[in-house]
This record gives sequence, C-alpha cells and structure tokens, in this order.
Amino acid sequence: QVQLVESGGGLVQAGGSLRLSCAVSGLTFNAYVMGWFRQGPGNEREFVACISRRAGNTAYADSVKGRFTISRDNAKNTVYLQMNNLKPGDTAVYYCAAQSSTVADSTPRSNYNYWGQGIQVTVSS
Repeated sequence: QVQLVESGGGLVQAGGSLRLSCAVSGLTFNAYVMGWFRQGPGNEREFVACISRRAGNTAYADSVKGRFTISRDNAKNTVYLQMNNLKPGDTAVYYCAAQSSTVADSTPRSNYNYWGQGIQVTVSS
C-alpha cells in the first residue's frame, strides 16, 4: 500500500518559515519524481515545486521561486519543502505527490500517480 504522509504545516506570521516533510512508503522512492502542490481557498490545485529522482534537477512555480526549496533524502524516503519569507498568499493545503513517468514536464498534476492527504499552511499578515 502506497502512503505519502505530509507533516510540518501550521500557522505562521508573514515573513516566517516552515519546513514541510513528506514520508513515503510502499513504492521504490528513488524511481519517482516528487512534487509539491497547493490548493488555496477557492482555487484549483497548483504546482509549487518538483525534484528529479536523484535530486539533480528542480523546478519551481514563479510565485515561490527564491523563497521555497525542495529537496529529498532517498535514504529516508522523504521529500521536503523549505518555505521562507512566507506571505499570506501562500496560505493553502499543501500536497506532496509522486510521479513515475519520465515526461520532461513535471508541472501538470495529471502526471502524478500518488498523492498525500494534504496539510494546512496558514500565513497571517
């Protein structure tokens, strides 16, 4: 049974930082591209960041570039999202996801095979 379990969310003031973790089990972790998505109130789920299987390549949404950093530890089957200089607009439920395909573009959510249950991040002004 595949499980992706997010942790590290919560309430933070604008300008603060949070680190999300996603622990993965039930699949060969280093065979999957890992991504983070988010869904704010009234919005569709949107791409935030992704990281290649061996962590050699990353990609970010323009809205988080320079503030968020995605990383992974294949020995621990865990992917992380370090979020700095948080803004109220970052308030959303954050999801980690796993993609098995080798497509060049890992931003569409339709490319991902498995999803976590999501975790709330709230940034107050």
